[in-house]
Amino acid sequence: MKVAVVGATGMVGEVMLKVLAERNFPITELIPVASEKSVGKEIEFKGNKYKVVSLDTAVSMKPQIALFSAGGDTSKEWAPKFAEAGTTVIDNSSAWRMDPTKKLVVPEINAGELTEDDKIIANPNCSTIQMVLALAPLHKKYNIERVVVSTYQSVTGTGVKAVKQLENEYAGIQGEMAYKYPIHRNAIPQIDVFEDNGYTKEEMKMTRETKKILGDDSIKVTATTVRIPTVGGHSESVNVEFSNDFDVNEVRSILHNTAGITLQDNLDTFTYPMPLYAEGKDDVFVGRIRRDESRDNTLNMWIVADNLRKGAATNAVQIAEYLVANGLV
Repeated sequence: MKVAVVGATGMVGEVMLKVLAERNFPITELIPVASEKSVGKEIEFKGNKYKVVSLDTAVSMKPQIALFSAGGDTSKEWAPKFAEAGTTVIDNSSAWRMDPTKKLVVPEINAGELTEDDKIIANPNCSTIQMVLALAPLHKKYNIERVVVSTYQSVTGTGVKAVKQLENEYAGIQGEMAYKYPIHRNAIPQIDVFEDNGYTKEEMKMTRETKKILGDDSIKVTATTVRIPTVGGHSESVNVEFSNDFDVNEVRSILHNTAGITLQDNLDTFTYPMPLYAEGKDDVFVGRIRRDESRDNTLNMWIVADNLRKGAATNAVQIAEYLVANGLV
């Protein structure tokens, strides 16, 4: 099993390598790929050193799977070239997510839709993944009509430059800015660019991707996404309105029994999800589950996950694991 990791030297690429190693993914040959300026550099994987190669070289090596985390432009240009060479691409950018010919996959929800003809598979947005993992079993049981979500997103979602900005600001150092404003002791209500409707691209990703993953265009989703000075993961306040009424304890039971979710919901012990505990873990953490007393059939919950793991690298590796286990590569 030859596996290429495109964007191997980036923040998500490094976590992909870590997750592949931790989960003992069956790799016989690792092909780390990065931009021209990184070609020839060495990376370490499971105690061995591997030289970073160019995209051209990687395509010619014909890997069975290529995990992409190198930005939308790279994915648009190179994913079809890998696919043409017979490689199955799992892409972490937004390039293919809303393409009607491409599957948008969270394995616990819709991996069963994949076939060996799917040569480019889209990994959803980090903030969408953690939300839909909790929404999917509840939609099946109570039928979701509307979702209102506000996010509190880690600087790691922007990348190394943003983490450095936060560290510099903590230390009182003037340095390169990833954001238009300071992030230390601040909350920035803009993630990605603004669209014509006044929402950001990140907010519209959550709206559009949720409908596609859950396979239901009738679900109404409205989002406000905010960057905050944390590093451990993204947090979300989610308000969900159902067609049918629910029992709060039954909701807890459903989520407790959902693969990939850890329930942290005990007010007596002050147990609830936080980025502090989510960092470095693969599960999505759900808590603060309570009825919205201002509206019928409506629930509030708090969802936290490490955006570099389940929100990106782990989800991509889980897709690869499904493909291997089901003989699709």
